[in-house]
Amino acid sequence: MIKKPINVILDGDPGHDDAIAWVVAKASSDFNILACTAVNGNCSAAKAAYNSQRICALIGLDVPIAKGQDKPLVIESLKAPTNIHGESGLDGPELPLPKRELEDLTAVELMIKVLEEAKEKVTIVATGPLTNVGALLLVRPDLKEKIHQISIMGGGIKHGNWTAAAEFNILIDPDSADIVFGSGLPILMSGLDVTEKALVTPKDVEKIKKIDNPVADIVWQWLEFFYQFHVSIGYPGAPIHDLCAVLALNHPEIFTMQKMYVEVETASEYCKGATIGDINNIAGKKPNATVLMDVDREKFIEYMIEAIKSYSEGN
Repeated sequence: MIKKPINVILDGDPGHDDAIAWVVAKASSDFNILACTAVNGNCSAAKAAYNSQRICALIGLDVPIAKGQDKPLVIESLKAPTNIHGESGLDGPELPLPKRELEDLTAVELMIKVLEEAKEKVTIVATGPLTNVGALLLVRPDLKEKIHQISIMGGGIKHGNWTAAAEFNILIDPDSADIVFGSGLPILMSGLDVTEKALVTPKDVEKIKKIDNPVADIVWQWLEFFYQFHVSIGYPGAPIHDLCAVLALNHPEIFTMQKMYVEVETASEYCKGATIGDINNIAGKKPNATVLMDVDREKFIEYMIEAIKSYSEGN
């Protein structure tokens, strides 16, 4: 257990798995959440910001929330299909209406404000495309000294999920991802190598259904919506990709990790968005990332369910 809470900014494109990651982060005393920032990815930045507001209302998280820009730094946006997360980006059960207005700041401006005001270093948990984080590092590289590390969900060393080579979050904005991986900051990478093993099965959903609190009632419905698509393409469960980027921070013992040098392909016709990991250290370059490669699925589910149960105790 961590004695001192980790200061975090939650940056994402919620998204069912982002939402569950935020539910778990809010439930834990291991984290001091300073802000939420929304990015274009699973849905538009505007929809992601609205979803962020409603998630925060559900879990009682009263922190500043800001919307990021509507497109990647360089390339044109890809449109996410609605059969994964729905038209809203977070289809399924009806959520509470927002209790807090969006800030009159962009996501990057809010990140800058939080970092400038922070007395201790801050960890950025980025579970969507890296547009906001890349832009932050581009315009205020001096603030790197205020960032402890960046825990991302994105990429894959062995394969992609949007093309043969590229994972969705990185493919959406490979130029921003390239900035992040080249920043010199510690990167904790939860890519497809681990996240596709972080599966929630129907049996797990049944356990959540038995938890008597409003958050659990929403989460099991999110999981059932998210599960349908993955079953249709042959998965035995729903991979809760983004939760890995949270649990890697306060429960690293449940993961197998490997340090390696990772770079992002930004230009190739066939491999754009690929995260190329020097898994065997062929080039001899100093590792710039700690890459999660495996997970104890039973422990992963146990920690998720414990967090959801905590909302019965007035979390």
